[in-house]
Amino acid sequence: MLDIAHTIVNSLEEKKGEEILLLDIQKIASFTDYFIICTGTSDRMLDALADSVVMSVNEKHKIKGKIEGNSQCGWMVVDFGSILVHLFSPDQRDYYKLEDLWHDGRIILHVQ
Repeated sequence: MLDIAHTIVNSLEEKKGEEILLLDIQKIASFTDYFIICTGTSDRMLDALADSVVMSVNEKHKIKGKIEGNSQCGWMVVDFGSILVHLFSPDQRDYYKLEDLWHDGRIILHVQ
């Protein structure tokens, strides 16, 4: 699973995603193993980040992701089952503060 997570992080970095956080929540959640949280600075960027992640994981690992939400709302989730990718506008990320909510998770990687 971590190899898929790293593929996602690399894809987000290539598309200039900001404040990328890979969080291991296996010991505190039953519905998924990892959260990846990333900020995109515009609607267009959020769409590009979501599309890039789906394409990269499908090409490299033959796993299809499902995009939930839309960029105009400022929060999109790409669901890969064991990995959930949360893509936020800066305002929405600050409002929901998932990092604080899931603070018991183990930070594996934080790219600023």
